[in-house]
Amino acid sequence: MPLSPTATRDLLVSLGHHPKRALGQNFLVDGNIVHKSLALAGVTAGDTVIEIGPGLGTLTEALLTAGAHVYAVERDERLHAHLVSTLLPQFPDRLDLLLGDAVEFPLAGLPASPSPALAAGNFKIVANLPYAIATPWLDGILTGPLPATLVLMLQQEAAQRYAAQPGTKSFGAISIFLQAAYAIAPGHKVPAACFHPRPDVESYLLHLVRRPEPFTFDRTTKSVIRGCFQQRRKQIGSLLRHLVPPATAAAWLEHLRAAGLSALSRPEDIPTTVWQRLIAPPATAA
Repeated sequence: MPLSPTATRDLLVSLGHHPKRALGQNFLVDGNIVHKSLALAGVTAGDTVIEIGPGLGTLTEALLTAGAHVYAVERDERLHAHLVSTLLPQFPDRLDLLLGDAVEFPLAGLPASPSPALAAGNFKIVANLPYAIATPWLDGILTGPLPATLVLMLQQEAAQRYAAQPGTKSFGAISIFLQAAYAIAPGHKVPAACFHPRPDVESYLLHLVRRPEPFTFDRTTKSVIRGCFQQRRKQIGSLLRHLVPPATAAAWLEHLRAAGLSALSRPEDIPTTVWQRLIAPPATAA
């Protein structure tokens, strides 16, 4: 069970640790949210689960108690040492702890090819994700192998951006990259009171389920799409003239016209499925 706010404060004092805002260290103190996270992810005994930023180990312990094999990456040396001395002795065969940056190790040290099942993406991610690294970390995840499901604790604003639909101000490049590979499943709102220290914003459990045929963009196309959204109020025809070769721009505009759009469309008005058809330059392009 999670520690109460008082017990959390006492433990942090005993460790000589002050929560670091820059690392998004808001520790979960609500058992219902822990249980909800596991339920949304459908965690069962034998699952392989990745956790980002385990902190004091509240979620980690729940995952291990449920019978999962957990790969976790923690950047903070003091918290990593705490987990090594408390949880690792209890679960030596099912807990792999990595000291490092989650952006550099998005899969928390999960072996590249430990088994055919994991190579096929039959693993899950359940994490209280620091807001500052959320987008670059997700970029790393989307390079594959893709987990079957993700349940991510995020600031509500970030969750809304990832789940945003075309035609809205929140819809952007990361919305496209994420939704091409994952469907947005029902999640759960999380009040600020569920954390210590209490954050200034509300949070949300974002639930992502891998699509039957997930789509991932190549690096070049992702760069073009990001470039389009850096000037999101401009028309796509004007943007493409500056971002891709002429033959590529002409082919992309033809795809847009076939989808009922035009060169006058703005990036935020183009659905994810249409962006997917714009990924590869035609053979005639330089």
